[in-house]
Amino acid sequence: MGYAQRTGTTRHRSALLPPRSGTAARRAPAPSPRPPRPRPRTTRLRRALLSALLTAAIVTPLAGAARPRIPAPRPATLTAPLTPSTLPSAYQANRRNAGEAARMAAVHGDAHRAAADRALAAPSRHLLAFDGRGTGQATEVLGDLTRAEHIAVLVPGSDTTLDTYTRFHRAAAALYTHLTHRTGPAHEPAPRLAVIAWLGYDTPATVSTTVTTTTRADEAAPRLRAFVRRLRTLAPAGTHLSVLCHSYGSVVCGRAAPGLDADDMALVGSPGTGADSVAALRTRARVWAARGGDDWVADVPHVRAGLFGTTVGFGTDPVSTAFGARVFDAADADHSGYFTPGSASLANLARITLDHPREVTRG
Repeated sequence: MGYAQRTGTTRHRSALLPPRSGTAARRAPAPSPRPPRPRPRTTRLRRALLSALLTAAIVTPLAGAARPRIPAPRPATLTAPLTPSTLPSAYQANRRNAGEAARMAAVHGDAHRAAADRALAAPSRHLLAFDGRGTGQATEVLGDLTRAEHIAVLVPGSDTTLDTYTRFHRAAAALYTHLTHRTGPAHEPAPRLAVIAWLGYDTPATVSTTVTTTTRADEAAPRLRAFVRRLRTLAPAGTHLSVLCHSYGSVVCGRAAPGLDADDMALVGSPGTGADSVAALRTRARVWAARGGDDWVADVPHVRAGLFGTTVGFGTDPVSTAFGARVFDAADADHSGYFTPGSASLANLARITLDHPREVTRG
């Protein structure tokens, strides 16, 4: 209620009261001041979130304005539908497109983007998709997709773009290396597998209004579902498929969960999924969750609050008992450390990928 409304109400009430006079007026006891009410926790959280949103709304446009848009060609047009037999030609077409994007970025004067595109254009890279426009998107396969018995799809979080793709690729490569060098019983053949780095959506910036809402995740969810359906047509029947979702990527996986044709879903470093429980995800997949001891996301409030017609926050903590996921050990991983070679979290993500749930060490 505003100041003018309060003072107007006071004058109106005064006119209805009989005037005080004489001793009675002087002897009237002064009203004792009311102690201030403690502000509810939800109100404090809403104010903090609103402050962060307002700051981001100012900072982010200014940061974006400092860097002009980088020119790039339209994505490659494939001459044949994507099938196991046409995969090599699709890889080649996307590599050529990445090479052209590198050339255009270099002419534009952006050496960093040119180098990132050029790396993806190397003959050894297997790109299912590439789009060098804007912040960029890419989907890369490590391994033999057409023969894979186990597939892991990595879904990244905020600030993952073509400019930062190297660190995302490093995570996928660490998992692939761990899987292919994993020692098992001598009588067991090495598993046929593939790891896919899926940068198939426009990730939000860490300092932005979008990183606190499900907007980008809602846009990405149907793309992830469609991509997994396509994988099922390229891989052998019965392939075990896991989606490994990091940070804001876990929000994407949560929104995609209904209808997502995955066998396992692992949420690491998750701020929440937008759902209050595993049951609310409405997925047939086994749902796993982990958070390392040094991950700052533990300090993110696990709430949902309405602000200006938008829901801010992602609800229940995925590693909480209330959420109901299978919590696994991530030791002291920090927010970027879940795919660190030799780590407990990487070992457990590999066990999930290989469909060895009994070997996963619980958190």
